[in-house]
Amino acid sequence: MSFIASRLIHWHTDHGRHHLPWQRNRDPYAIWLSEIMLQQTQVNTVIPYYTRFMQTFPTVASLAQAPLDAVLALWSGLGYYSRARNLHRTAQRIMQDHQGQFPATREIIQQLPGIGRSTAAAIAVFAFGQREAILDGNVKRILTRYFGISGYPGEAKVQSLLWEKAEESLPVDYSDGAIETYTQALMDLGATVCIRKTPRCEVCPLQSQCAAFQQQRVDQLPSAKPRKALPQKEIVFLLLMWQQKLLLQKRASSGIWGALWCPPEIETGTDAIHYCQHQLGIKAHSPLELPVLDHQFTHFKLRIHPRLLQVVPDSGITKPESIWINPADALEQGIPAPVRKLLKQNFLSDNAIHSA
Repeated sequence: MSFIASRLIHWHTDHGRHHLPWQRNRDPYAIWLSEIMLQQTQVNTVIPYYTRFMQTFPTVASLAQAPLDAVLALWSGLGYYSRARNLHRTAQRIMQDHQGQFPATREIIQQLPGIGRSTAAAIAVFAFGQREAILDGNVKRILTRYFGISGYPGEAKVQSLLWEKAEESLPVDYSDGAIETYTQALMDLGATVCIRKTPRCEVCPLQSQCAAFQQQRVDQLPSAKPRKALPQKEIVFLLLMWQQKLLLQKRASSGIWGALWCPPEIETGTDAIHYCQHQLGIKAHSPLELPVLDHQFTHFKLRIHPRLLQVVPDSGITKPESIWINPADALEQGIPAPVRKLLKQNFLSDNAIHSA
């Protein structure tokens, strides 16, 4: 057994996490859901979402049969909404193509929407006890430090080397749950000890063989992503109020915030009153400019200019998927985080500009 595997399996007994809600079961559906939610999201944030999701959709069949709106509403606030849309698509694929049975091999799991190699491997390990290597962000950090690997882990050459090291480090004997324990220990070490900033090297079970620690390069590895200035986009959100209700429109299924509910969006410089009249069939009064809201995505920055308008519908809404809704009730819909923040600041806080 490799040094890494041996030390981590022993370390996990006393220092690993044993009471997460998705642990101690072999249900591939529950494991898959947890792995998707944990992508780029911390455990403490995920737990309440996971609990509510499992209570509402306890099986893959119940998720497949649910309206996408209901799935997105439960996901609202967790971010990276393509994960929720892919969950829904995958559940339907499992019901249609796999007779409701979750695939049992990493190769087939990886073919499902929204599931990459590492996530597929984690599901295969925890649900089916298969000997597969994972390589999420935490594991990349551990391996780059342990083996002293320079270069940004997202680069193809570095990532290929990390996959080799991940495969080499697997326990050879994976009976009696050793592969599950080792995989969970990797995740736990990366989340609690070998963290990005101020790692706790003094309590790390791999310290004696860690190249970064021996070479005093822990703060240099993994190598940072080459910096690029993020482009900035600016949009205007029209907060249209009629009889104490706000207009929301469902966005297209693809693109930013796909299938989520948002206020009507226009480009900066567009005449809001003209747009309301000719595109929405709504008579609007002069807009009130609200404080700008900045939001950052992975690949760009978004500056949102909210405009509050009191309106009266005239010839009806031309867009079919539109609703008038109380701002408080809108929080129960599938809405993106910036829209949630806008509603809370401008309608539902003690200092709200407009009382709903």
